[in-house]
Amino acid sequence: MGGTLGFRPLVVAVWLAATTVSLADDAAIVAPTADFTTAERFETNQGGAGTFDGIVNTNAFSIPAENMSLERRMDFMVGNGFFKRIWVTAPASTTSSDGLGPLYNARACQRCHIKDGRGHPPSANWPDDNAISMFLRLSVPPSSEKEQQLLDTHQVNVIPDPVYGGQLQDFAIPGLLPEGRMVIEYRTSDVTLDDGTVVTLRKPTYAIHDLGFGPLSEDVMLSPRVATPMIGLGLLEAIDESDILALADHDDTDSDGISGRINVVWSEALGEPAMGRFGWKAGEPDLNQQNSHAFTGDVGLATPVSPFSWGDCTVAQTDCVQAPHGDDEDGLEATAKIMEMILFYTRNLAVPARRDVDDPAVLEGKQLFYEAGCIGCHVPKFITPVIDDQPEQSRQLIWPYTDLLLHDMGEGLADGRPEGLASGSEWRTSPLWGIGLTEIISGHTFFLHDGRARNLTEAILWHGGEAQAARDRFAAMESNERDNLIAFLESL
Repeated sequence: MGGTLGFRPLVVAVWLAATTVSLADDAAIVAPTADFTTAERFETNQGGAGTFDGIVNTNAFSIPAENMSLERRMDFMVGNGFFKRIWVTAPASTTSSDGLGPLYNARACQRCHIKDGRGHPPSANWPDDNAISMFLRLSVPPSSEKEQQLLDTHQVNVIPDPVYGGQLQDFAIPGLLPEGRMVIEYRTSDVTLDDGTVVTLRKPTYAIHDLGFGPLSEDVMLSPRVATPMIGLGLLEAIDESDILALADHDDTDSDGISGRINVVWSEALGEPAMGRFGWKAGEPDLNQQNSHAFTGDVGLATPVSPFSWGDCTVAQTDCVQAPHGDDEDGLEATAKIMEMILFYTRNLAVPARRDVDDPAVLEGKQLFYEAGCIGCHVPKFITPVIDDQPEQSRQLIWPYTDLLLHDMGEGLADGRPEGLASGSEWRTSPLWGIGLTEIISGHTFFLHDGRARNLTEAILWHGGEAQAARDRFAAMESNERDNLIAFLESL
């Protein structure tokens, strides 16, 4: 296991050739195929030269990029250690892992992103189960000109609840009460497809019980979020901004019913607004900021990007703000070096190889997926640019099936909570690579931002708004056609 490019001679050949091709050649390579008689060249290698093509088991999302040098693999393993680190309450006998909370959702990144995979809703409400890989975002409408200006200039995406902050923390260190407990209730309804098949969908509603710091704001907005898979994040970050902007169609000028648009969010690294690409509503511009805000909000740790030793506690939560915290010599709990190693780890988790790409059912399902219009948002492939000091992500042909843009998904999926430029019914297109391994990695098949869909069929049927036409085409298919389309998704 070594070499800068490593193990995949065919992919490496394409990777090397791509360094000399023109932009016109790039455009031809990433153009959607019209030939569904056989798999496309290199389609198996979803993550480019870094694709993992070993034995698929529960650890398949936790493998370093295959084109990583042996020397850099050591940094990957160090970052993995920090990703799995269990943080403890301060003060502690060791200062290298104290500073948890005071309020938090998990004690480690791995506790939400189990096996680096997809989170899930709890099987029951507290105390019968906890929501370890799912939480509620909180915000309120602006109540002053200053708050409105912060939103208008993109310095903040939302206005937090003045008492409970930006998300509900359902755990607390000893001596403090948790902020509250998320309670979910489901209402079911039947959908009859064109061939008479009946599919039962479940729609959740959310409430917060056992509030620890008094009442919530009357106009508080709640948005549930499950943890997303960690694979391929560095490749998504590497996609050239111009390639994403070229897909945006704010006014639907081509009249296809799809009007994807970017979110604009504050970049701490640049000190100015930037394009969002991470999170369910594209609320973060880059991986380091995504990681840092997760450390602060989810685990309650101070980082260089968010140096708040009390995490998401607000000034109204005086006991929380005054609780002990674990600073090192930099006055932080997760230091710049820790965050650098976490960034390297999260940037370089390999995407598993496709399976069964030449299976006739999968090929037909792929054609149906394309013809239904699903690729209007789930754009199949990109070529990443050359990136200094990131050989694993440079000049890779990748197949994430996303445009990283915001789309109105209709009232059925709306959370009613704006985030930056994202409205209460808009969501970023989720990447589909690895989706067929969800059950193997995560032990479940719950999908969408809140895990309401119990399988891929339900997930498709929840699509509305800009995706309504594609959803209706799926509903109009014969049973065997739907099965083949699902087989295609499960091959990703």
